[in-house]
Amino acid sequence: MKKITLLMSCILTASVIYAQDSQTDNQVRVIYPSNFQISKPLSELFATDDFEEKSDFVSSDKKNRIPEIFTNTGENEPNYGNDPTTTQRTMGKRQVSAATLTNWVGQNGGGSCPPDPSGAAGLTQYVQAVNATPFKIFNKSTGGIVGSIKQVGALWTPALTYNSGDPIILYDKYADRWLITQFGDVDPNPPYSVLANKIYIAISQTSNASGAYYLYTYTDTQFPDYLKFSIWADGYYMTSNEGTDKVFCFERAAMIAGTPTARSISKTFTGAPSGFFAPMPADADGGLPPAGTPLPFFTYSGTNAIKIWNMTVNWATTPTATISAPVSVTTSTFNASYNAQWNDISQASGTQKLDGIGGVLSYRAQWRKWTTYNSVVLCWPVVISATQRSIKWVELRQTGTTWSLFQQGTYAPDALNRWLGSIAMDDNGSIALCYAVAGPTPATPMSLRYTGRLASDPAGTMSFAEQSAVTGSGVMTACGNRVGDYSQTTLDPDGLTFWHTGEYVAGSYPATRIYSFKLPLGTVGIGETENQPSFNVYQTENVLNFAASTLPSDDEMVVDLFDIEGRQISGKSIKPVSNKFETTIDVSGLAKGTYLVRVGNPNFQRVVKVVVN
Repeated sequence: MKKITLLMSCILTASVIYAQDSQTDNQVRVIYPSNFQISKPLSELFATDDFEEKSDFVSSDKKNRIPEIFTNTGENEPNYGNDPTTTQRTMGKRQVSAATLTNWVGQNGGGSCPPDPSGAAGLTQYVQAVNATPFKIFNKSTGGIVGSIKQVGALWTPALTYNSGDPIILYDKYADRWLITQFGDVDPNPPYSVLANKIYIAISQTSNASGAYYLYTYTDTQFPDYLKFSIWADGYYMTSNEGTDKVFCFERAAMIAGTPTARSISKTFTGAPSGFFAPMPADADGGLPPAGTPLPFFTYSGTNAIKIWNMTVNWATTPTATISAPVSVTTSTFNASYNAQWNDISQASGTQKLDGIGGVLSYRAQWRKWTTYNSVVLCWPVVISATQRSIKWVELRQTGTTWSLFQQGTYAPDALNRWLGSIAMDDNGSIALCYAVAGPTPATPMSLRYTGRLASDPAGTMSFAEQSAVTGSGVMTACGNRVGDYSQTTLDPDGLTFWHTGEYVAGSYPATRIYSFKLPLGTVGIGETENQPSFNVYQTENVLNFAASTLPSDDEMVVDLFDIEGRQISGKSIKPVSNKFETTIDVSGLAKGTYLVRVGNPNFQRVVKVVVN
């Protein structure tokens, strides 16, 4: 039989509905897609050879970024200096069993300045995208290339003309879908005129990144610079660096279903700092928040605090969105003032400095729901001294509606610069911090390293000895100071493996790397792979039979059943015996499809995906 591939394209009238928030005069906008398509399977678009373009494109988005310069910039000024009591000046001593589990060369960064790598792991694949160069799918076990297409914009028909991009790749593990995004076309030639304030979103039809995608195009009122996405129960949320502070929510359920009219709603808000600013939306890991949970989004404040807003969306016939007034959580003092010309990071040699990307929280704001509280981990760049930059990190916890600081630290174990950080927490409560490192003392080309801590370690410390993922070579000169705006650490669907993609120097150009690792618990709590909890689920008629073994303790566990939009269907408490238990879950009346079983207590959590037939 001859195979026939259909390409569906639906050109929609760009429809915008304006409303007024009931609490303020801030504007709410409901936006319908201006274009909807279904792509060909990517496997039909794969290049016949492994190509790398070297356009030497230098992104023009920096013109949208005004640095935030604080009044006091001394190392230990009372308002803006770094509190020495929360600065870690020595390396941790814990060891990992292997430096990395997987480690391979990502896409060549020479195609654009900066490359801004983004990537995530699915069930069997790892997908990476960088600015203005190929979009690639890798076998996550071997690093072998499954396939690549010329650029993210090649999914659309006709292909997007320019792909300067700020791409973001996320794997929605709750629905087994890939989320691929980038901002609108920007002319790569002077005067870098903005052609369209577009937001492009691709949602895979299945868990296979090589398959077909639902393609959505939305039009913003301003250029959505530095867009950042997150996964939440009721939507895919987006923040960006724009003249007007606002947050977008895209209709997740409709996009997963491939609905051509899937809506977006945006809401403006107040209380943000000046200068280069894009808040970080909470990105759910481990389990989805319960349906109706407001999305928190975060920024740091020059008054030594974290600011938190909540956005609530209702996808009714007439959608509504509200954003609360911000609340602040006080931290120890820190200095977030960066050079006005973005010349912050000294390299191993030479005079060319690199942009420390000050002013914003680093990607992502990883959010997790535990049985008695919610947590989020954040990191951002700070000034250690006139010649050194490094990373401050915090873990916040939310009990009820109240946020508080659980722990914090500034990681500066030697004289090197550390920046482009990304932080995440696994299902054991262990935290990983990944970053770039460079400096003249000792002479260290821009390289990629990581560290971490266990939940049982003293608060505010990274207890693992710093590990090297790749050592760079040379001095970055080809891109001026535009080495990179972000890196990305994500969690594997197994809940235990960290994946990072970041930038380092190869010759005079930036290069990218992809690597994974675990933080072993050793003799504390759960052991390594052979001692991890085991779950067995099978269905008999209208009952799910659920068995758990090798649990970390006999402490009481909560077993909850959710759908993929975060709606709780049932829940019960169970007391394990000899680190195991068996139970049943009634699924009569449930529609066929994928559901999530969350097992946990305040010190442990696992989310198991089940299919109801």
